[in-house]
Amino acid sequence: MSNTVKSSPRTPVREAVLTRRPGAGPGVRPSRPALRARATPFVFLAPVIVLFLGFKVYPVLYALCLSFTQNVGGVTSFVGGANYGRLLDDPLFWTALRNTVEILVIQVPLMLGLAILLAVALNSKLLKWRSFFRVAYFVPIVMGLVAYGILFSALLNYQNGFINYLLTSVGLPRIPWLTDPFWAKASIIMAMTWHYTGQSTVMYLAQLQSIPGELYEAAQMDGASRRRQFWHVTLPGLRPAILLTVVLSTIGTLQLFDEPYVLTGGGPDNATLTIGMYLYTTAFKNFDFGYASAIGYVLALIVTAVSVTQMLVLRRRAQ
Repeated sequence: MSNTVKSSPRTPVREAVLTRRPGAGPGVRPSRPALRARATPFVFLAPVIVLFLGFKVYPVLYALCLSFTQNVGGVTSFVGGANYGRLLDDPLFWTALRNTVEILVIQVPLMLGLAILLAVALNSKLLKWRSFFRVAYFVPIVMGLVAYGILFSALLNYQNGFINYLLTSVGLPRIPWLTDPFWAKASIIMAMTWHYTGQSTVMYLAQLQSIPGELYEAAQMDGASRRRQFWHVTLPGLRPAILLTVVLSTIGTLQLFDEPYVLTGGGPDNATLTIGMYLYTTAFKNFDFGYASAIGYVLALIVTAVSVTQMLVLRRRAQ
């Protein structure tokens, strides 16, 4: 007779009861501690969710409803897509769109090209006081938009501006920076480039420091010059940062408002009128909130389409 004692086999029901954890089985109501644990994250997120719904989602949806209405004599009426159709025949809208695109096409490549050159220079070990120059080029982005707009309006003043003072001191004529259509656009481009180049430079500088040094050593051993190293090592390594800055700069320029508002007020003769300024004028000066909402949604569609197209094109080139 064997001395071993056989253990009784567990039935499936008994096995399930023994291994079941509180609140884990189907049909079992979770305990109060389990419910409290699940609700805790939502309690902490509730204030943020309420603020997001109240100050983000609600205004966006309300503006969408406004874009299909028109207020005449204090009476709001539903007009369907009339506001969007009105955009097609509005010469001021097309002028604002053309001005915005012209500034975008010139300013963004100029700023990003300058930022790449500055990032390469600031990343060089041959440069002394690199920390000082990095801070110096980043400081303008900290300055408020209105503050630096006022600064440039003082610098570019026709009679007493410092830039015209420098020009006249070397025998050159004064330039009507803010009163001539061509120079007004140039002034806005110059102000934006001064303000935003430092931000892109910092992004490129961070990306440069992630490029392995072995790539430069290998290129140098293969006889590549500094220029070829820049084109075949530095620029490919900067592609992720270039993609990011191109998209962000495009979005910011398409929404341009502060610089023309402070420097030129959209003039002279609507030469610096942007879509952002036209939206502001329509809503808060003409009090045509329905049409302004339609302008805002068309601008949002333009920004989305341009950004998605840029991302697709740049990613294909990177591949």
